[in-house]
Amino acid sequence: MNSQPSKTRILMVCLGNICRSPLAHGILESKLPSRTYFIDSAGTSNYHIDAQPDKRSIAVAKENGLDITSQKARQFTILDFEDFDIIYAMDKSNYQNILDLAQSETDRLKVKLILNENPSIKDKNVPDPYYGGDSGFEYVFRILNETCEIIAKRLLK
Repeated sequence: MNSQPSKTRILMVCLGNICRSPLAHGILESKLPSRTYFIDSAGTSNYHIDAQPDKRSIAVAKENGLDITSQKARQFTILDFEDFDIIYAMDKSNYQNILDLAQSETDRLKVKLILNENPSIKDKNVPDPYYGGDSGFEYVFRILNETCEIIAKRLLK
């Protein structure tokens, strides 16, 4: 008989799974014990399947002591509702795209807008830094780091 508790499984989701969700994935993973938490990420689109995170996401993560280079982009699927306990969307558009795939109220209750966890941030959409410069990635890292700290503290209580 296996007496090990099952891991809490958390999925971070953005559009392409190369900018925001890989950062959120790496940040939250660094704040929670791997023996009790599994963190992953996905995109609602299929634009970048099997690609590494954007080089600017990799760079800002590295500047902050995180290595996200082993991550590979994948597309969110209906099966993710079965496989994950919490699904964090990076913005309202992806939140709605995920909800559109939900098969039940149980599925819908798993989906959350990540910045709703952070009362100090007014705009609840993590901005997509893809078409901007490096400062956009630094800002996204900062707000995701702050928010993941709140999430981790709550989960570890």
